[in-house]
Amino acid sequence: MGIYGMVTGKAGKSGFGSASTAEDVTQSIDANHLTAIITGGTSGIGLEAARVLGMRGAHVIIAARNTKAANESKEMILKMNPNARIDYLQLDLSSIKSVRSFVHQFLTLNLPLNILINNAGVMFCPFQLTEDGIESQFATNHIGHFLLTNLLLDKMKSSARESGIEGRIVNLSSVAHTYTYTEGIKFDSINDPDTYSEKKAYGQSKLANLLHSNALSRKLQEEGVNITVNSVHPGLVTTNLFRHSGLGMSVFKAMSFFLWKNIPQGAATTCYVALHPSLKGVTGKYFADCNITTPSKFATDKSLADELWDFSIKLIDSLPN
Repeated sequence: MGIYGMVTGKAGKSGFGSASTAEDVTQSIDANHLTAIITGGTSGIGLEAARVLGMRGAHVIIAARNTKAANESKEMILKMNPNARIDYLQLDLSSIKSVRSFVHQFLTLNLPLNILINNAGVMFCPFQLTEDGIESQFATNHIGHFLLTNLLLDKMKSSARESGIEGRIVNLSSVAHTYTYTEGIKFDSINDPDTYSEKKAYGQSKLANLLHSNALSRKLQEEGVNITVNSVHPGLVTTNLFRHSGLGMSVFKAMSFFLWKNIPQGAATTCYVALHPSLKGVTGKYFADCNITTPSKFATDKSLADELWDFSIKLIDSLPN
């Protein structure tokens, strides 16, 4: 779309652009037959996506670390739309144990799963290791979602097979994936505090989201499975993600105010990719402002994606169940 499209809100080939909202891009779509999981659905664009999918009739499961906040989000949505089907389950993506527990709890509900929106994330955090000994941004933004997706795949496959409805996985990446370490993913020093950069570590994790999407898309296509996998850049949106940003980010925001979106606009691309019928069969793509765009060279590197896949599997397998 480019800077011109971002500033003017001019629609692209999809008919939507940076000024489109989540409600705009899902107008007249009936999602009553769909069940969706949204991670991080208690605030910002995740909450807006949960609200709008619920408005369109989907049964939405909010996956959230803070169950009090999740319940408040549910009540807020129900106050606006008493007919919405909203539930929540506890999920801490920085914990392998919590991810496994969430999946177990979801599967016991015996629900189908048509849409998985991997939305939650942390950004620009000071260096710290999770309880599993993994750098927190890489653990939360990539490893947690990677494991969550893998553990839910069989349910998504069976749902797609039994219903004939295309499954969709949406990974929230970011234009920040272009600002990463020199090697893209620093496999040999993920947990090295001496080479750690808050911003590059975030970019690395967002690159990992894209590589994960592309690798999984290829694998599912090879299997002939009726599930698409795409990545989205929501745009510049002021949310709780910026709680660790400092003065430099405040100055940047002040100078680039004309590029920033409100939350309904920020959730638009996620909802578009999750629900819009025009995207049937579209997979392995990267979207911004509700249109397909081109990611970095690292993001389209198949060998890097395969290496990340194998690295992620081995890392998870090395941890206690």
